[in-house]
Amino acid sequence: MRIEIVVLGPLAVDLGGVSIVPTASKPSQLLAVLALNAGRVVTADALVKEIWVNNPPRTAVSTLRTYVLKLRRNLDTALARHGGLTSKDILITRRTGYLLNVEPSAVDAFRYEELSAAGRQAVNEGDHERASRTLAEALRLWRGPALADVPLGPQLAIEAMRLDENRLGDLYLRIEADLALGRHHQLLGELATLCARYPMQENFHVQHMVALYRSGRQSQALAVYRRLRDEMVEQSGVEPSPWVRQLHHAILTGQASVEDRSVMFKA
Repeated sequence: MRIEIVVLGPLAVDLGGVSIVPTASKPSQLLAVLALNAGRVVTADALVKEIWVNNPPRTAVSTLRTYVLKLRRNLDTALARHGGLTSKDILITRRTGYLLNVEPSAVDAFRYEELSAAGRQAVNEGDHERASRTLAEALRLWRGPALADVPLGPQLAIEAMRLDENRLGDLYLRIEADLALGRHHQLLGELATLCARYPMQENFHVQHMVALYRSGRQSQALAVYRRLRDEMVEQSGVEPSPWVRQLHHAILTGQASVEDRSVMFKA
């Protein structure tokens, strides 16, 4: 019987069509840590630090055991309609801690990272079609910010930040691949949304400028630069990076090459 674990968005753990996610926040936090370490032992000390940070109660270890029992009850409910396995086969107690005994591929973050690595390899090999297709498949696994509804202690906060940053990087690379394939018209709506969502993210603004310029919309490309510059100056007191200003000048003077993948200057 397969277990499906979602951490790329609100936490969801489905076992045979039954959710085993607790309603209380701390047991959910425990489940999230175990899910992100599927197949590996997580020490009780690490779990206590994650859940209570630097202020664990004197009863932290016994309370942790209570949370494990709650998770096992949820597992037993889901397993009741299936013979063979028990909750102790899935959530295993070890000498130093606990182990969620599922294949890492049951966790969407694991599948995402495999696809992400394959997509980035395609980028490095200059295979734009495969890069676009593979990175798009990876990005479709996302349902919102990582662990969107789970309290984040030190370990989960770092992991959620890493995953979210990787997602933005993969999104940028996928759009780069699509630009290289001449899909600038199809990207205009998506890039407008990304620029609104990330008003100081230079990469998405540059891609939007490129897509607009290639679509024959020079004035709108320049307007995207002005909005970026105004936001950066107002929020942080800095100008856009030299390469962004360079691209702006090339578009302003009509010297940017719509054929060149980098879309900087004509030779």
